[in-house]
Amino acid sequence: MSNFDVANLALQVACGASNELKYDDKNMPSVMVKIPKFTWADVGIGTSTDVFPAFKINGHEVDAIYFSKYMNIVQNSRAYSLPGQDYANNINLDNSIARCTAKGEGWHLTTRLEWMAVALWCLKNGTLPKGNNNYGKDHSETVYQAIPMTKDGEGKTLHVAGGTGPLTWSHNGQQDGIWDLNGNGYEWVGGVRTVYGELQVLSSNGAFENSAADPDNSQGASSALWYAIDGTTGELITPNGSGTTQNSLKIDKISNKLTWVTGAISMATPGQIYATLESVELDASVCDAAKHILQALGFYRPDDITAGALGGDYVYFDNSAAERSFHCGGYYYYSSAAGVFYALGYYSRSSTYTYISFRAAYCDLPTA
Repeated sequence: MSNFDVANLALQVACGASNELKYDDKNMPSVMVKIPKFTWADVGIGTSTDVFPAFKINGHEVDAIYFSKYMNIVQNSRAYSLPGQDYANNINLDNSIARCTAKGEGWHLTTRLEWMAVALWCLKNGTLPKGNNNYGKDHSETVYQAIPMTKDGEGKTLHVAGGTGPLTWSHNGQQDGIWDLNGNGYEWVGGVRTVYGELQVLSSNGAFENSAADPDNSQGASSALWYAIDGTTGELITPNGSGTTQNSLKIDKISNKLTWVTGAISMATPGQIYATLESVELDASVCDAAKHILQALGFYRPDDITAGALGGDYVYFDNSAAERSFHCGGYYYYSSAAGVFYALGYYSRSSTYTYISFRAAYCDLPTA
């Protein structure tokens, strides 16, 4: 990147009070948005004043997470957050992780907890973002649109240039916000998966926290750091590998409703299941601590929300597969199903499509 390009980026950052340029180990910049730490209670999950788990890594708190302002591009096998670009695509989960961690200390693929920290902040502050979920426009907007980057054979807009939509497409409704969290392209997130419908999270110490933000904590399919969640206590427990760990949280379909259970899945033929996040239920055996974990991960609705508050965003699971990873946000023609609370858990970690991308995040990793 030339000095001229860097100067232009610096000018753009100056226009957004909370934006910062973060440089990788090759001294190449990315435009980032600082998300300061907050508590569970700050985003309406219970009453605890403990720090929200996205800001806790390896047992230590971090003061902030820096989130890519734009869906990432890839240059020299590294991820970058730059304005007005078409996002990297046809990339699987492991390569997305690698493109982020290649940037050096503190860089990592955005985790599900980090994504939800932003989503819950948006909900609490009344700024759920719109975006490219209807061929270049938001399904609820008739005029606003972004700069097209790719089109289909009928001339319909598919990808749009990052950050070129209206202000309603940023997470805080301002120029200095995070862009394109709703639609445009699915985004891989780390630190969470299902195994035959059993929910599992990554942890370096057996606690529910943001361990996936540290690249030294392996997210590989066979990593020993994957834990199930005891739905009756909220504790993390060692999974048995078959998705049938005693008391673990599992996604089921009961009386035509997606339901988190702690016993065996009752579906006669497990498979792909989906519903609006707002309609997901809990079995009576699920305790409050486990419910809060589900809320923090965006797999159960926050408390005391009004009808329609989540914008009709859908969640998708597959309780028949050995491992399924997650994408967020939706893509360019998922209309009202897309949104910052949208989560897709149908695909394997090796999946690649033109509508799947990712973003890097950064934090100053804590030291013991």
